[in-house]
Amino acid sequence: MSSGDSEIAHEFHPYFRAYKDGRVERFFGSDIVPASIDPQDGVSSKDVPIVPETGVSARIFIPSSVKPSQKLPLVVYFHGGGFFMGSPFCSEYHNYVTSLVSEANVVAVSVDYRLAPEHLIPIAYEDSWAALRWVASHCSGEGPEAWLKDYADFQRVFLVGDSAGGNIVHNMAVQAATEDLSGVKLLGICLIQPFFGRKDGHVDKCWLFVSPTSRFDDPRINPAVDSRLSRLGCSRVLTFLAEKDNLRERELFFCETLKSSGWGGELVIVETEGEDHAFQLFNQKSERALALMNRLVSFINQDKDASM
Repeated sequence: MSSGDSEIAHEFHPYFRAYKDGRVERFFGSDIVPASIDPQDGVSSKDVPIVPETGVSARIFIPSSVKPSQKLPLVVYFHGGGFFMGSPFCSEYHNYVTSLVSEANVVAVSVDYRLAPEHLIPIAYEDSWAALRWVASHCSGEGPEAWLKDYADFQRVFLVGDSAGGNIVHNMAVQAATEDLSGVKLLGICLIQPFFGRKDGHVDKCWLFVSPTSRFDDPRINPAVDSRLSRLGCSRVLTFLAEKDNLRERELFFCETLKSSGWGGELVIVETEGEDHAFQLFNQKSERALALMNRLVSFINQDKDASM
């Protein structure tokens, strides 16, 4: 192997490395937990194709408590990983969504969008929108997936994502305001430590790695230049911050931008002290991670709890 073959083009230590010869090494999100019935929570999961031609797929979860003909809120989850790593099938995300389904008593669809650099932006957004359209295709009792037809309440839909997945959630909610998701009522979105550009409009090398032709005025990474923001396709937004997260100021910038956009919904900001980016994934049983989960569960079940 020549020295040029081993030259690093991009590194996100200790999780990811890409070489200039096109090789990629992913040290996070590449393990696979088989879909099954979880022995602790009794949550059932299975993998389904969404767009067979491109390989876009999802892992679907239902709680053990679901009864025949019972309709539960539907959560569509988008994983993080900088757009270049992560998977619904890896242990961190499989376990996290399993816990969310068990605690919130919801149906969940965890989306497996294609990753950079093999598939550069905007592929991740296009795959995510295709997944939402596929979910919406089940609203009228049609569509191929029985679990969605039998158990999902399409009038109580939430989008949830962390890091890059939080960015995708925001962009999907914006797109839902201008494009048709007929039959779906998007009640709220939750952004967990979302990935955006800086307040000055500049972006970092991670974004330029996954979107090399992007400019600093790209509305996908800089919500301040998105004219559609005031029409965000939901009435409630929950944003989680972490005190030690180096993306914290960008997340606050997103919140400030949304509040000043003219959007008339409810924005709630929850900050966890003493924690860093993605702490809820890497130490899921910690007190602070459980507190975050409890707040997310409350957000999803807010309407139900108010009616009890």
